[in-house]
Amino acid sequence: MDQPSSEFKSKGGLGRIAGAFRYSMEGFQTAWKNEHAFRQEVMVAVPLTVVALLLKVSAFQKLALIAVLGLVLLVELINAAIEAVVDRVSLERHPLSKAAKDLGSAAVALAITMAGATWAVVLYNRFF
Repeated sequence: MDQPSSEFKSKGGLGRIAGAFRYSMEGFQTAWKNEHAFRQEVMVAVPLTVVALLLKVSAFQKLALIAVLGLVLLVELINAAIEAVVDRVSLERHPLSKAAKDLGSAAVALAITMAGATWAVVLYNRFF
C-alpha cells in the first residue's frame, strides 16, 4: 500500500536538487529579512570566521572554530522554523507552544555556549 504524500513533495532528479537549492536560498533570505537574532549571529560569525582563518592554529582547530559558528546559525534557523510553525498553528498562548519556543531558544543558547567554549579553549591553548 502506497503512503500518501504531499502534492508539494518532489519526485527526484536534478530538478529536485535545483528546487532544494532554491528553497534553501529562500530560507536564508527569509531568515535575514525576518530574524533579528539570525542577523546578529551572522554579523558575529563572519568576522570571527576571518579571524579563525588568520589564526596560527592547526587546520583542525580552524575547522572547529568555524564549525561551531555554523552550528549556531544552523540551530538558529531550526529555532526560527519551530517558531514559525508554532505561530502558524495558533497565535494563542498555550503551554505547549511556550515549551516548543523555549526548547528552541535553549538549543540556541547551548550552541552559543559550545561555540564560546570552543573559541576559549583554542585561544587559551594558542596564547597562554
